Amino acid sequence: MTNNQTGMDQTRMMTGAAGGALVLMGLRKRGVLGLGMAAVGGYLAYRAATGTDPVMAAAGLGGTSAASKPIFVEHSVVIDRAPQQVYDYWRKLENLPRIMSHLESVTELDAKRSRWVAKAPLGTHVEWEAEIVNDKPGQRIGWHSLPGATVDNAGSVQFEELPNGHTRVHVALSYRPPAGPLGAAVAKLFGEEPSQQIAEDLQKFKAAFEGQSAQA
Repeated sequence: MTNNQTGMDQTRMMTGAAGGALVLMGLRKRGVLGLGMAAVGGYLAYRAATGTDPVMAAAGLGGTSAASKPIFVEHSVVIDRAPQQVYDYWRKLENLPRIMSHLESVTELDAKRSRWVAKAPLGTHVEWEAEIVNDKPGQRIGWHSLPGATVDNAGSVQFEELPNGHTRVHVALSYRPPAGPLGAAVAKLFGEEPSQQIAEDLQKFKAAFEGQSAQA
């Protein structure tokens, strides 16, 4: 099975799970909101089961979903440590699940390539391989996912030196959510949308890293 096929299967599984959950939630809520949730859930479940998009087909755009537009997320946090110290921690990619709560694991395959496993809505997960394309020690790390990723993504983290030995850590991320824009809305409904996660995780990282460094 190819990476592309694996990615498609994972996307359909996630879409079907999200659709089923929304149907159940809609039936429980009842009313206009419940009907809307059930309708969206039914749409997702149908698309997952058949591999076709009835909305796209009705619009004359073919039976499969068009590629979604990328979603851009960025957040910053100021840490009371020197840029090189913060960079060194981030550059060891296997540390990242300690920073980002949505990551289950990151395995470094070689000097540039790594394999990522991330949490997804409803207890599922997605996997992809990424490659570092911009690495300036103490300043910046840039990466992008490799072909076949379930979630196409690219991003960078910059370490800006500030007065008094502080560092501004700026994370910028561009990604295409599974199931398109509707998939992003479903992920947000379950509290697993990346812009929420990154903001919260950076604050947790700041507290943990400053505390850890102070004790070292």
